[in-house]
Amino acid sequence: MPLKLIPRVLSPELIYVLARMGHGDTIVFGDANFPSTSVSKAGPEIVRADGMDIPTLLKATLKLFPLDTYVAAPVGLMQIVPGDIEKGLKTPVWDDYRKIVKEAEGVEVNFEKIERFDFYKRAKNAFAIVATGEQALYGNIILTKGAIPPDA
Repeated sequence: MPLKLIPRVLSPELIYVLARMGHGDTIVFGDANFPSTSVSKAGPEIVRADGMDIPTLLKATLKLFPLDTYVAAPVGLMQIVPGDIEKGLKTPVWDDYRKIVKEAEGVEVNFEKIERFDFYKRAKNAFAIVATGEQALYGNIILTKGAIPPDA
């Protein structure tokens, strides 16, 4: 039976992960090309959401998940590699992410572009990795969890 106010696209496993994360912990939403299983062998938990796209999961997650307001950029994106820049590759999904985050937070939030191999290193230190079915190239995103004030 679904619960009230909990977006149905969030699995019980993902809700459990989000609830156990603390202030400053990170979660990675990996696109369909992201090596979620091999990166998770370094320590992060893995949550399967293979049939889901990241914008849908991001929107639902941000209903429950506060972003960290104490860091310069609580959202990280995998930077496009030079060869793909030369080819003129575009990343329209990033605009979707910015819109979803702004809508959830009510303000513009800084996004950091992280070099590909640095992104993998950060992912290995994340609390969890969500393996999605996102088809957009460079659709990977890292969120840093914030704190919820006692009066919220």
